[in-house]
Amino acid sequence: MSEATTSPDGLDDEAVLLAGHGSRREKSNEQVRELAAALEGRLGIPVDAAFLELAEPAIDEAIAGLASTVSQVTVVHLSLFAASHVKNDVPLAVQQAREAHPNLTIDNGAHLGVHPAILDLLDDRAAAVEAELGVDREADDVAVVLCARGSSDPDANADVHKLARLLYEGRAFSRVEASFVGVTEPLLDETLHDLAKTRPDAVVVLPYMLGDGVLTGRIKDGADEFDEEYPYVDVAYGEPLGTDPRLLDVLGDRWQEARTGSVEMSCDTCKYKVELDGYEADQGGARAMLRALTHQAEHADREDVDDDPHVHDPPEKHVAVCTNQTCAQDGAPAVLERLRQAARDSDQCDARITRSSCLGRCGEGPMVAVYPDGVWYGGVGEDDADGIVSSHLDRDRIVSELVDQTL
Repeated sequence: MSEATTSPDGLDDEAVLLAGHGSRREKSNEQVRELAAALEGRLGIPVDAAFLELAEPAIDEAIAGLASTVSQVTVVHLSLFAASHVKNDVPLAVQQAREAHPNLTIDNGAHLGVHPAILDLLDDRAAAVEAELGVDREADDVAVVLCARGSSDPDANADVHKLARLLYEGRAFSRVEASFVGVTEPLLDETLHDLAKTRPDAVVVLPYMLGDGVLTGRIKDGADEFDEEYPYVDVAYGEPLGTDPRLLDVLGDRWQEARTGSVEMSCDTCKYKVELDGYEADQGGARAMLRALTHQAEHADREDVDDDPHVHDPPEKHVAVCTNQTCAQDGAPAVLERLRQAARDSDQCDARITRSSCLGRCGEGPMVAVYPDGVWYGGVGEDDADGIVSSHLDRDRIVSELVDQTL
């Protein structure tokens, strides 16, 4: 265990700031504080908790409070993946704190990421579900679904797939699949239905979440619904990571990396650093930094985080593209990707574009449904996607020649 030292000016030499996201659920915020207290016991130096939004203290407030008592602060992220909060929002807050406290050394660490302790934790979570179901991976066909939140950052989503593969390697699971509860694909219900075709003895669903919040609830509900729909497959879900002591092993390593200048981030596959297909507009980080500044300003305007809604409003439109068998054969996957690309290229489009199961118009597709407008387009080709975005999604002008029906 490290021991706190004192600098020549009488200040404690170092403190750690554990940066969590923040939640309206005080139970989730208490989990961050509980981990901070446990990490303080592990490291032997002061560890405070701070939050990016929705809870107090904010990161800048916490650093300001530490500035009068320590000479060095190491920010450690309580984030599973490196998406916009880790890559943009927290670094912005850290840089602003450096400018406000020039005599304070502030080191910024990495996210939890992929770590042997997390794999060990997930293995135990899966074993607990196996015991509940009365199955044994060595003797039975046991499949695992690792379900995460989902991100608009491809690098963050790739970490879920890497964790799933590492959980599979060296263990007797028949399959370990990565899945998501939103934002990206494959979604949980799609993954579970694909697994059902292989008729495993049991499916273990592991929520890859820190706390037991709304998203974890969706994962558990999805597992329960699937269990009712497919009685020939036993399905059960595990618990989130919570405050398991093994997280302290990861946080301790991330602290040591940050304070010794050995933080490693995945810059070769970061959409802000390199040009990735479909994310060209994000390269260079200018748009991301503007988003981070706007995000920060909107939350700073709030006086009561308990009463005010979160700033991330739902999109104006939801576009569903049927990718069921008939539409898929007619080119629906290409239409889906072209719509997404056109939406990303647009400065006006505010829409979420997702795949859908059968819309009941087989032979008339590919089908594209736009809500809340209730407009269904039929026979949509890849070349039609730009027109749907530029006319309907950007300017609310229906592309009449493609309309199949209106609801």
